[in-house]
Amino acid sequence: MQNRIKELRAKRGLTQDELARLAGVRRETVVFLEQGKYNPSLKLAHDIAKALGSTVDKVFLFED
Repeated sequence: MQNRIKELRAKRGLTQDELARLAGVRRETVVFLEQGKYNPSLKLAHDIAKALGSTVDKVFLFED
């Protein structure tokens, strides 16, 4: 699954640590998400999207 976390985080001027705190996770989780090495739970996807001022379907790109 691809995502736009890094792009949207940069547009909001957030560091990985700040995004992690807003989403209630560790910075390492944000790093793995940005690298595409971790698929989030639905709750985490929602929390990340909310912290980025976006929606799940605009942050995470689902492919068939």
